Amino acid sequence: MTSVVPTRARRSARLLAYSHATVDLYQGAVAALVPFLVLERGYSYAASAGIVLAFSLSSSVVQPIFGALGDRWRMPWLIPVSILLAGLGIGAVSVSEYFWVTATVVGVSGVGVAAFHPAAAGRARELARDDHVVMAWFSLGGNIGFAAGPLVVAPTIGLLGLAASPLLVVPALTGVVAVALAGRRRARPSAVGGAASTRPRGRDDWSAFGRLSVAIVCRSIVFVGLGSFLVLFMGRHEGVGEAAAAASLFVFYAGGAFGTAIGGHLARRWPRTSILRGAYLAAVPLLAGLLLVPGPAAFLLVPLVSVALYVPFSLHVSLGQDYLPRHMGTANGVTLGLAVSIGGLASPAIGALADRVGLQQALLPMIALPAIAALALVRLRDPRSATAGDAGGRAPGGDGGPPSADGTGRSPDDAGADTGAPPGRADARA
Repeated sequence: MTSVVPTRARRSARLLAYSHATVDLYQGAVAALVPFLVLERGYSYAASAGIVLAFSLSSSVVQPIFGALGDRWRMPWLIPVSILLAGLGIGAVSVSEYFWVTATVVGVSGVGVAAFHPAAAGRARELARDDHVVMAWFSLGGNIGFAAGPLVVAPTIGLLGLAASPLLVVPALTGVVAVALAGRRRARPSAVGGAASTRPRGRDDWSAFGRLSVAIVCRSIVFVGLGSFLVLFMGRHEGVGEAAAAASLFVFYAGGAFGTAIGGHLARRWPRTSILRGAYLAAVPLLAGLLLVPGPAAFLLVPLVSVALYVPFSLHVSLGQDYLPRHMGTANGVTLGLAVSIGGLASPAIGALADRVGLQQALLPMIALPAIAALALVRLRDPRSATAGDAGGRAPGGDGGPPSADGTGRSPDDAGADTGAPPGRADARA
């Protein structure tokens, strides 16, 4: 399958991916601010963890709310506003030394992050149509931004102190400019225009979406759990040096760029559900090797585990959109927010278990989670593959709409198929 996305739409998608990078930069920035809050303000470790928790909860748990709002109303203004809000919240860290003020402004930044993802993911799907590589750009932008957060905070706050936090608003401003430039390259009015321009295609398959969410939760616990404790694990249990242990986390996050891109390219040739099952099954022995292979040899498995966990990342989003064609905003909010937040909530439990039984023993149960994810996806069908190849036009889980006259599975009134709006995009807000 070759890309059918027009050049202008691809450029807009890249600009939107850049804006995603600027937003997720603030997710990485929060953790990078913790050492400075401890050293410069004397915050306790518990207080610093509370700052991170305030951001995590506000940036993830409320995402489904914004998704549900997006199902009812088109709010294109929300994308630039949310970027600015994310930047202003972190930039305001210097306003006061009081814990609750700092927690509040960081929480405001988290709300900006939460508001951005459902709206921007829907816009990315409009631009990508059914090209999963283009959709992967959006996810890749977030991965790059998350990894860049500490690289921006360290020289800025490290050299100038927390008083320089207003300078951290600059990436958000560039993200707003990128969205403004992307907005000039819009799809034709018939694709994204008025409320009556298109009708949502197909029916929502909540059963399939629920099974997909189980896989997302499993992946989230493994990913966040490893990200939280990988440096300690490599240093204490694998005997690598301090520098190599720290580098392992960078390698783990950097592997996400490759995994996300690989997932998008694979989805051009094979059903997304098959790719997800394969990635999760591959993750089981790789993760077991990382946790059980003694010595520095385990370091070689870090990028492989990262790729296996990141291949499904953007496919989760697009697949969730296709399972809930009438509630894409809700799908975006859950796949990017609520389900992902479970990993952050599970990490303290992993840490508490590690205090009792040891870090390696606390991480070992995670080996089963990719297998559970693959099991949840058994016999789950890709909506695009199912409608294209099923004479009955059935959607995944047997909950599909009628077939089209041309046998492609597209309904005759699917205006988005030829204009750049995503099939099933509910522009007619209920």
